[in-house]
Amino acid sequence: MTDVLRDWLTHTRQHINQSLDQALGQHLGDSRLLEAARYSVLGGGKRLRPLLVYAAGEAVGANPDHLIAPAISVECLHAYSLIHDDLPAMDDDALRRGQPTTHIAFDEATAILAGDALQALAFNELAKDDGREATVRIRQIQLLGDAVGFQGMALGQAIDLESEHKSLDLDGLKAMHAKKTGALIEASIEMGAVVATSDDSMLQALREAGAAIGLAFQIQDDILDETASTEILGKEQGRDRMLGKSTFPKLLGLSASETMARDLVAQAHQALSRLPGDTTALEGLATLSVERNA
Repeated sequence: MTDVLRDWLTHTRQHINQSLDQALGQHLGDSRLLEAARYSVLGGGKRLRPLLVYAAGEAVGANPDHLIAPAISVECLHAYSLIHDDLPAMDDDALRRGQPTTHIAFDEATAILAGDALQALAFNELAKDDGREATVRIRQIQLLGDAVGFQGMALGQAIDLESEHKSLDLDGLKAMHAKKTGALIEASIEMGAVVATSDDSMLQALREAGAAIGLAFQIQDDILDETASTEILGKEQGRDRMLGKSTFPKLLGLSASETMARDLVAQAHQALSRLPGDTTALEGLATLSVERNA
């Protein structure tokens, strides 16, 4: 990682965390619901999705002030998905980011409601009049809705649950994760870009990059579930195997999975090379999606 990218990541993450704190802090009161939401959002995390919003926006010359709302929205949406994913009715996980999952730290009902509230906050942030054109705000709302609804994350999670203790083939595994993981990553990139461009060729290149990054990120998740410790991961190691989930290492082996992930990063870089702007941050995030250890 270059010093320039490291500095960009540090500065942008700090800005994202401050913005998330402010967005949650605007809700007055001392409710257990708000406490659970803050615990879930502010308790750590890579901030990949909001970083992608900023990197894509910067690549097309967007006003940084107009990237705050979509960055907050994708991270709140992501936090909601993790809360619900960890519930007993889903994956029944007890550890997330090195601390008890929200339903363990609070209770199951509060966790469900905190997730619901964070999803509402995500769309509320996108609807705010902060200088983005109305057409941009509407498009971002559509992108996020598509990414998490019947054709996106929710469908991917449903397929994942239905596929436990079954063997998906490679095409089925890719299709599931394109929805469960990739859809929100791809939407994050496009939501940052539409702030400043409606050029079809540029958006198509960004979509292709987003799809490749999303799948590469998931493959690396599967690899780490097999190879990293619980302490490093911040969640229980080997959980996918325990739940009988289809994974890339299980289907292809570790070496072939690592090769596929690297090839996808190369595809992302190739797609980004078609853009006229500075894609250094996007390229760096693509690379980091497979070079991370947690």
